[in-house]
Order: sequence, then structure tokens, then C-alpha cells
Amino acid sequence: MIGMLSDWLFTSAFGIYMAAALLCAAEWSLTRYSDSPPAAAVRCGRLGVALTVLGALLHLGSLVLRSVAAQRVPWGNMYEYLSAVGLVVVVAWLYVVWRHGLRRLSLFVMLPLALLLFLAGNQLYVEVAPLQPALRSYWIAIHVAAAVLASGVFLLSGVVSGLHLWTAHRPAKRLPPADHLDRVAYRTGTVGFATLTFAIITGAVWAEAAWGRYWGWDPKETVAFVSWVCYAAYLHARATAGWRGKPAAWINVIGMLAVLFNLFFVNLVVSGLHSYAGTG
Repeated sequence: MIGMLSDWLFTSAFGIYMAAALLCAAEWSLTRYSDSPPAAAVRCGRLGVALTVLGALLHLGSLVLRSVAAQRVPWGNMYEYLSAVGLVVVVAWLYVVWRHGLRRLSLFVMLPLALLLFLAGNQLYVEVAPLQPALRSYWIAIHVAAAVLASGVFLLSGVVSGLHLWTAHRPAKRLPPADHLDRVAYRTGTVGFATLTFAIITGAVWAEAAWGRYWGWDPKETVAFVSWVCYAAYLHARATAGWRGKPAAWINVIGMLAVLFNLFFVNLVVSGLHSYAGTG
């Protein structure tokens, strides 16, 4: 019963996110030919944010009830993992909207989020079940939580850098200045890099306890390291004269692609010590 309620909350959150995305699209469309947003656009934007907050609360409830039903952390398989990553994206974006006033760009976050949750709920869903023996460790509450946080923040940072590249290539009235987007992408990328570093370190400690070695170049470990290198290069480029702006933004986008490759291809296609991540 609790598991069914969790599923219902997930589906409800997805529907509300879609409604929020439609309102964000309406706000974007209504401001297309206007120097200042008309009242209708403002109302659509505010209602879209309100629905996003409601969706986030339902989404959080879904994960909490999933945890209660399974009597474990709610990220023991790919469905749960992607759901948790999606919640991180939403919460991080709401903070960005509140802190940096980028509400008008919500469409470009909500649509990828909806796609991510659609894949989780329709292609990767599994019934509530206990953890596999290999995952029964307190490290799952530390290492995987850090990986979830890093993945969500990096996806948001990559989207913002993509918008930065769009603005730098073709300035538009509806988009904030490129340097503003650059600052937001950099700040979120810094949080993601610190969290990914922690996830890699704790993952190595867990690997030594579980498999007798800290690092073995397993496919997931390898791609995680590649992602770490990409984001280290991004932060370095962002702080280096001549690389700030578009070159650094391109590196950030490449880092986001590495994260997506790790999320889907490595977890679901490649065989390795982390292959259990795709099952219940």
C-alpha cells in the first residue's frame, strides 16, 4: 500500500511538472516580442513556479514513502536513482530562480526534467524490493547520496552553460546576459565538483571494503573519473584568462554529456561491477 502511494505521488509530481512546463512555455512565448513581460506572462511564470514547488513536495513524498516501503534508502536501483536526481534538479533550480531571478528560463529545465522522469517511471520502473546483497552497506547512504547530488547539480549547470552558449552566439531579449548565465553555471558547477570529489573518495573506500581494492578501472569508475577531469578542466578554464566565457561553457557541456553517458549507457548497457545499478 505504501509503495502504491509512492508511485501515485511520483505520477502526480510528473503531471504537475508537465503543467508547470506548459506554463513556462506560455511565459516564454508571451515575452517573445515584448521588451517588458506582459501581465499574462508574469502570471504564467509565477503559477509555473508555484506548481514546480508543489511537484517537488509530492516528488519528495514519493521518495520518502518509497524508503518507508522498502525500509532502506530510496536510491537502490535506476528508477529510484533517476527520481532522486530529478528532485535534486528541481530543488537546485528553484534555488537558482529565487537567488538569481532566472524564472523565465524554467522551460529549458522543466522539459529535460520531464523526459528524465518519464524514462525513470516508464522504462526503468521496478517494484519495491530489498537491496541486493552487494548494496547492503551504510556507504550507500553516503556515497550514492553524493553521486545523486552531483549528477543533479551538474545537469542543471550544463543546461545553463548551453543557454550561455546560445546567448553568446545569438543574443536575445528573453535571455539574461551571457556573463550572468556564466556565473550561475560556474557556481553550480563548483558545488557539483566538490560533491563528485566526495562521491569518488567514498566510493573508493566502499570498493576497498567490498572488493578488496580502492580502484579497479571498472567502467563506471572510469567514466566517473573522466567526468571529474572534465569538471576540473571547466573550473580551471573558467578561472583562466582567455578561456572564460564560451570555451569554458563548452567544457561544461561536455562534462554534462559525460554525466549523462554515465547515467544511462554505463549503468544500463556496459557490464561491470556496478551492473546491479540497473536492477531492483
